[in-house]
Amino acid sequence: MNATPPAAPEMIHMNALISVSDKTGILEFAQALHALGIKLLSTGGTAKLLADAGLPVTEVAELTGFPEMLDGRVKTLHPKVHGGLLARRDLPEHMAALQRHQIDTIDLLVVNLYPFEATVAKPGCTLEDAIENIDIGGPAMVRSAAKNWKDVGVLTDASQYAGVLDELKADGKLTDTTKFSLSVAAFNRISQYDGAISDYLSSIQPDGSHAQFPGQSNGRFIKLQDLRYGENSHQQAAWYRDLHPAPGSLVTAKQLQGKELSYNNIADADAAWECVRSFDPKQDGAACVILKHANPCGVATGADALEAYSKAFKTDPTSAFGGIIALNCPLDERVALQIAKQFVEVLMAPAFTPEALEVFKTKVNVRILQIDLPPGGDTAWKQGRNLMDIKRVGSGLLMQTADNRELALADLKVVSKLQPTSAQLQDMLFAWKVAKYVKSNAIVFCANGMTMGVGAGQMSRLDSARIASIKAQHAGLSLQGTAVASDAFFPFRDGLDVVVDAGATCVIQPGGSIRDDEVIAAANEREVVMVLTGVRHFRH
Repeated sequence: MNATPPAAPEMIHMNALISVSDKTGILEFAQALHALGIKLLSTGGTAKLLADAGLPVTEVAELTGFPEMLDGRVKTLHPKVHGGLLARRDLPEHMAALQRHQIDTIDLLVVNLYPFEATVAKPGCTLEDAIENIDIGGPAMVRSAAKNWKDVGVLTDASQYAGVLDELKADGKLTDTTKFSLSVAAFNRISQYDGAISDYLSSIQPDGSHAQFPGQSNGRFIKLQDLRYGENSHQQAAWYRDLHPAPGSLVTAKQLQGKELSYNNIADADAAWECVRSFDPKQDGAACVILKHANPCGVATGADALEAYSKAFKTDPTSAFGGIIALNCPLDERVALQIAKQFVEVLMAPAFTPEALEVFKTKVNVRILQIDLPPGGDTAWKQGRNLMDIKRVGSGLLMQTADNRELALADLKVVSKLQPTSAQLQDMLFAWKVAKYVKSNAIVFCANGMTMGVGAGQMSRLDSARIASIKAQHAGLSLQGTAVASDAFFPFRDGLDVVVDAGATCVIQPGGSIRDDEVIAAANEREVVMVLTGVRHFRH
């Protein structure tokens, strides 16, 4: 017996207008629409692409009876286009007007916009280049279609093509839920586009240069998820990402297991990740950061992940309980077995071996995040950092360039009579990297690629120094021969005396106090090394 041949798909009586700048996937999408019986309308280069592929397509110029004008600036701004998009099918007077003026409905609109953002991101982009890449007809059509969402499906990104096709093939139409979702996405895209134009144009100065901070700042963020609560249980919260997140940033993380991230988890995880990513695995080796309540409580480098973690944990085992752990290298079974002995909230690394993940299967509440390292050369590890820091204040914002200043040996100025050894220089640079991520006032004791005592967030630098010493004592660590970093200058010699009394033999600090001479003289009196960086790292 012959099998019954499959039924031919029912033809869909729709008109689709396609006009795209980015033609990724558009030919295949148009072919699928044509196979469903949908009539194709198009403009310029898109129409040529479809026609060259043998698809029957009506050019908009033929539809409107008007040729494209002014180098393509005017082509879709016409009643036969916008009437077809905006007419409500449920209003007889609207449909009568279309019939009277011989206007067909447009049921699908597929538009992506001139690449304004990509154009202005190019080095050497001129104002003329930018202006020519401001789309006019595209956003107008998108707004018309999105406003009339009950009757028109509007697609503004290639990622939407497959889902729309699946629904059309299955049901012969789009659901209201889908059309509304497409409409919201379309209005969001227009908002993002207009915000980019506003940011760019409002940064231009009378001399043609660009201000670092535009006259109007238009935040463009996309919600990742709602959170159970905020910093405290009575606060509501959500997590958003940049429109175009940088590779290697926290928002690109993939959660492999564990409970949903909380507001505090995310804030602390970001601080831990930013700290550990300051250690380049190619130059510094494996690095581990253990963080608690926004402050690193243990940081170390080592030959491998296990050594780095073990050293970091020794700094402050008490505070490490319930902390955030970040590594800049793959996490294997050996270090997983050690970490699993303690209570940890979040564990982050660029990769996890299958054996390491197996270790944590019984620790179902541990949130494990994999964050891929950005591709590239030796500077790749530093990509993905924020370019701007933003802090909310009453009815306003504070904006600043991010504290991404790197320090090299050549930047150090030795001001003491005693010259540092090579080992001391390395210890001071290590301590300086860590101090940058400790809340001010910050005092950090280090030795041999390991934090020995961390004092954070005190109103007095003296108290931060004392707390660091107390923590080292509680951890059973000797501060003899350690290097100390202070995130800001010593205003008096008393702070220096406290760290030297604790055992420090070299100190790195910004300098810049009116009493620098007094503090330097004290360093010489106490026979310790002192180097100045010329840059401070307040972190509030």
